[in-house]
Amino acid sequence: MFAVIETGGKQYLVKKGSVIKVEKLEAEEGKEVEIDKAVCLSGNGLSYLTDATVKAEVLEQCRGEKIIIFKKKRRKNYRRKTGHRQYITVLRINEINLQK
Repeated sequence: MFAVIETGGKQYLVKKGSVIKVEKLEAEEGKEVEIDKAVCLSGNGLSYLTDATVKAEVLEQCRGEKIIIFKKKRRKNYRRKTGHRQYITVLRINEINLQK
């Protein structure tokens, strides 16, 4: 069974046991979080399912890879280089539930 969940404004295709990286969630490492915004389960729909939940365990709170931002204006000797590392949460999917 698979599910498409939404968290942090993005959608993820998940199965039981899969490990995903999502935008930062306010949860401690080792705790279990419940995601109730399931878009579809096993291809059964395209709208939000109100009775579907996905339980996941927080494996790690960390930062992603650095993204380089480089600004330049030609012929003006204007160059700016900055970087950014987004905070992410690593989740392991433990359970996909559909209450009927």
